[in-house]
Amino acid sequence: MPELRIEDVKLVGGRLAIDFANTVNRHQPEVEGERLRSYPALVAWGRHAGAISKEVTSRLLAVGQEDPEAAEAALHRAVDLREGLFRLFMATTYGEGPDPEDLSLLNATLSQALSHLRLTPEADALLLDWAEDDPCLERVLWPVVRSAGEVLSSPEDLSRLRHCAGEDCDWIFLDQSRNRSRRWCDMADCGNRAKARRFYAQRRAARGGHK
Repeated sequence: MPELRIEDVKLVGGRLAIDFANTVNRHQPEVEGERLRSYPALVAWGRHAGAISKEVTSRLLAVGQEDPEAAEAALHRAVDLREGLFRLFMATTYGEGPDPEDLSLLNATLSQALSHLRLTPEADALLLDWAEDDPCLERVLWPVVRSAGEVLSSPEDLSRLRHCAGEDCDWIFLDQSRNRSRRWCDMADCGNRAKARRFYAQRRAARGGHK
């Protein structure tokens, strides 16, 4: 897969946390197609995915520039969280129980994130939202872990969680098709490549049969 700008990374997972898990093409130990190569890339993804506002994006980039070491540490924690989420989601797709360490990491991050939720007046109602004036470098992760908690505690979402059938793809997604038959993260990418491979194999087989 060619290098992509963060703004070009497709959001096909169906949930924010799943899209976050899909910010790399192949997971460890052979990491391929890494999108989160820097703290600004993490922030750019958060803006691209709708996890943070334009104002929060600018604020986080400024804070990260002022303290690059802290920003780098926040990036490493984000990648560790992503890998943990991927393993939790994959365990579900194979009917396995969650790894205690991965669950502990998610719970710790979720606990920190939820402490920043606030009720604020909005028109004639109260809105439950994040504290927008908080300069925490891990602000991008707050809505991600909230989304992960919602997915992992939803029997409906878990029953639709799938791993892409593409040979070179580790992406996961919610199968929201009516008959639950979706196999690819994106038909335009992995689906078309699989079709092309089948077509090529069929042509080779046909040619061999006429020798």
